[in-house]
Amino acid sequence: MGLDVTQLSLGPLRTNCYLVSRSASGAAVVIDPSGEAATIRLELAQRGAACAAILITHGHWDHLGGVADLAEGTGAPVHMAEAERQLLERASDFTPPEVYVRSWTPEVGLQGDESLELAGMTFETLLVPGHSPAHVAFAAEGCLFSGDVLFAGSVGRTDLPGASWETLMGSIRLLLERFPPETIVYSGHGPPTSLGNELATNPFLADLQAPEQ
Repeated sequence: MGLDVTQLSLGPLRTNCYLVSRSASGAAVVIDPSGEAATIRLELAQRGAACAAILITHGHWDHLGGVADLAEGTGAPVHMAEAERQLLERASDFTPPEVYVRSWTPEVGLQGDESLELAGMTFETLLVPGHSPAHVAFAAEGCLFSGDVLFAGSVGRTDLPGASWETLMGSIRLLLERFPPETIVYSGHGPPTSLGNELATNPFLADLQAPEQ
């Protein structure tokens, strides 16, 4: 039985939020609640699923807009990279003046090498820096929630503080080596894709298409 994944594009940048569960399960995991916690909770209610946990790929403000309200309203623990927790705990220090993100203290700090048993699913965490210093991805049953590391036809920005093109390429290489090409990639922005499709067609991955010499 595969995973049921619902994509919501929320917040000022229409950042993707994912609701992940098993079909007909009474519990779901929410990945990157990027805004409008009420919208997320309505979707959960329509699916008859309680929010069992909140997973954060990285601490950029557009991925955090609904975290505090969703955590407070559901009691679900927030899982986030330990090294980036200050971006949520002191959210107002890291957001544009016109944007309000409510601060929250994550309940679970991640290092990027965990196996999380949540809502009847197992999520493997992977440290994939490059877009942000402690970015993590979550893998479960043929699905890869890549945050802003890899997109359909593009990759994460590296012109931000703590970002690095070389590091990002190393992280993407890790994902390509770790998971089969049919792995479905659910990105922080844009439509789903697959690792194999990106390796074959993504112009930013040209250097990864041939084996290292």
